[in-house]
Amino acid sequence: MSVTNSETLDTTKARQGHARSSLANPVGGTRTDIATKVGRLATYSLGFTASEETTRPLLLVHSINAAGSAFEIKTLYDHYAKHRPVHAVDLPGFGQSDRDDREYTARMMTDAVHAAIARVQDVHGSQPIDVIALSLSCEFAARAATEKPESFHTLGLISPTGFEGKARDERAPTTRGQSWLLGTLRFKLWDEGFFKLLTARPVIRKFLEKAWGSKQIDESMLDYDYHTTHQPGARYAPYYFVAGFMFSKDILNIYESLRLPVWMALGTRGDFVDYRHKSRVAGRSNWTIVKFEAGALMHFEVLDQVVKSYDQFLAVSAPNDTPVATA
Repeated sequence: MSVTNSETLDTTKARQGHARSSLANPVGGTRTDIATKVGRLATYSLGFTASEETTRPLLLVHSINAAGSAFEIKTLYDHYAKHRPVHAVDLPGFGQSDRDDREYTARMMTDAVHAAIARVQDVHGSQPIDVIALSLSCEFAARAATEKPESFHTLGLISPTGFEGKARDERAPTTRGQSWLLGTLRFKLWDEGFFKLLTARPVIRKFLEKAWGSKQIDESMLDYDYHTTHQPGARYAPYYFVAGFMFSKDILNIYESLRLPVWMALGTRGDFVDYRHKSRVAGRSNWTIVKFEAGALMHFEVLDQVVKSYDQFLAVSAPNDTPVATA
């Protein structure tokens, strides 16, 4: 991994290097582009610098959908930057990271999480860090934690996938990818046109309403989602997502194998409330499961409740950590 571009950003100013001229960065702070085996990743940092560090760094990982980006964790990023070093990443195919026409799989996304953690440790030292992931990215973060447990202090899962529907508890690390479906989506006659329909403002709004379980969505997220889905190469990664290549068939076994402290936050509204298999981990001493009267992106609706719960989890599950003050 190497750093290819680093700059302190004002999103109202023109950006240099790899920045996309029509797309602002999803979060503020310093953006650093890193060259990794899964391509160029845009990472962001805010809060205490390495020389001022007084608390453990936190890495935030956005979800996967047609419009994914670090904007999805912006409220947490802005909140924790007041109290501790905080970092975020745009995963491959999203935001300001590379959007090349290539295969996007669960393995690639897991490797991207590893690369983002390595970047944080380059800045703050080789200490284990706290990681919070959202939705499908919870699967990638959990797998990364089983592969390199020494890099993780705690793991936070917000609206995690993998507990819904038919149990995904196979032993082999395969995905639900359907090549025929990917081929259909990528058929040249409708490849670009279909994605334009999928990412029209009314369609994005409807998706967000389903995630919120309410029509009271975050309008700034709608705006950013629209702009990020209208960048060159924006359709490549989402098509692999829709075709199932980022969903792991063994994820319940991965969740069960976690030994570090895990905080799992669930919403009660919207289309993403199926956690029928959470009994596989509920009651385990290292798992803390909490519910919020909100949708899947509860940190945009009830941020104060979410951070209070997470901070309490850190205080109880990781008592040797430096206390994190909250507003």
